[in-house]
Amino acid sequence: MTLRQRGAALLAAMLTVTLVATLAAASLWQQWRSIEVESAERARLQSLWVLTGALDWARLILREDARSGGADHLAEPWAIPLEEARLSTFLSADKTTSANEEDTMLQAYLSGRISDLQARMNVRNLVDGTKLSEPALKAFARLFDQLGLAPAELAMLSDNLLLALNATASGAPGEAAPLLPQRVNQLVWLGLSPRSLEALRPYITLLPERTPVNINTASAIVLYASTPFLDLAQAQQLVSGRLVSHFRSLADAGKILGAGPAQFNEAQHSVNSRFFEVRGRLRLDQSVVEELSVVQRDGMDVKTLWREH
Repeated sequence: MTLRQRGAALLAAMLTVTLVATLAAASLWQQWRSIEVESAERARLQSLWVLTGALDWARLILREDARSGGADHLAEPWAIPLEEARLSTFLSADKTTSANEEDTMLQAYLSGRISDLQARMNVRNLVDGTKLSEPALKAFARLFDQLGLAPAELAMLSDNLLLALNATASGAPGEAAPLLPQRVNQLVWLGLSPRSLEALRPYITLLPERTPVNINTASAIVLYASTPFLDLAQAQQLVSGRLVSHFRSLADAGKILGAGPAQFNEAQHSVNSRFFEVRGRLRLDQSVVEELSVVQRDGMDVKTLWREH
């Protein structure tokens, strides 16, 4: 074999080794990728099942609260947030758990909270039947003024909401009617700017029906905005007063206000709530899954209106 032939054979051998190494590396990468995708999907499904259990647990708490009756306030069990805790602490009594499952649970941490949505002002209240509600417009005008937002945005929001609701009720949406929002972050469809929405977010909600404000859970700003002739100092006084003892009726809160013009009425205020927000968060290894749900409670029946991850 000549020198040139030996060189060609060596080059062919090197190319063969390179090709085999490349194919092996590609095969190994594909296998690794498949394992990672399968592991991620398994972790996601496990997280969703755990968060479904957490939602059922929250519904049970609200159902038991309804069984006890009385006013809804921030000293009740449903209002106590669950700080991040290892999932295994909730399942330590389960003797059927395998070693692998126990090892997985050691890396899983669950947290969550239940919030009263009637502690906020319901945008749906702006429309009463087929017309705008004057009391609700005045309440939202006070809120917009307190937050330094433009009154023109409130006018656009209320007019477009009326159009959307009337079009939905008639079953024949027109070209000028906007889509009816289902979530607070969708209020931009009605002309609310993103900046205004962020400012309003802690104080408003969007529910499927008109609802009163729960004076036991509402913030001082919401109490101020939703109550005619009430100033912010009186609202702060109400919030401080309910820390000593929650309001069992609107009359209890009225005693703090005295005989002045600022008084609560059953059309706009209540001491009970039917709509709640449930937030759950599961941290598993490097991944975090969060779930937001809205539930409606009517007597002992607690149903989930919507969920999103």
